[in-house]
Amino acid sequence: METNVFDVLAALDRLPDTADTMLVDEYFVDKPTASARIFRIYRELPLHYHTECDEHLYVLSGRGTFHLDGEEFEARPGLLLHFEKTKVHGFPRIGEHPLVVLSVDVPRRRPDDVVFVDPAQGDAGTFMARNAPEPPR
Repeated sequence: METNVFDVLAALDRLPDTADTMLVDEYFVDKPTASARIFRIYRELPLHYHTECDEHLYVLSGRGTFHLDGEEFEARPGLLLHFEKTKVHGFPRIGEHPLVVLSVDVPRRRPDDVVFVDPAQGDAGTFMARNAPEPPR
């Protein structure tokens, strides 16, 4: 059954402590017009961009340095970051784990829509893995 109410903090607790990929995400809404998801960043995230969506990131926990289009900002709980498609961004430094972000992508970001500025630093396969939510009880 589809729901329109999501427990973001419960999803945060379900994200694994470690991962082979840079990120692990869990979707709340996954439609062509937009998506909403939570993701955890496990290590520095190299500079990259997306070609098809604008992103809105809300930092839920952790701290780090966020790079956006040539500038760096402290990423901390309560910070909302917005950037349009093709804007170069990344998290070059993580200061406090777990670094967890709520993301709204408009339109939905395809899993393979990630372009690394330095292609040697990653690809769609090393970028993100999907966390399967637990079924309702």
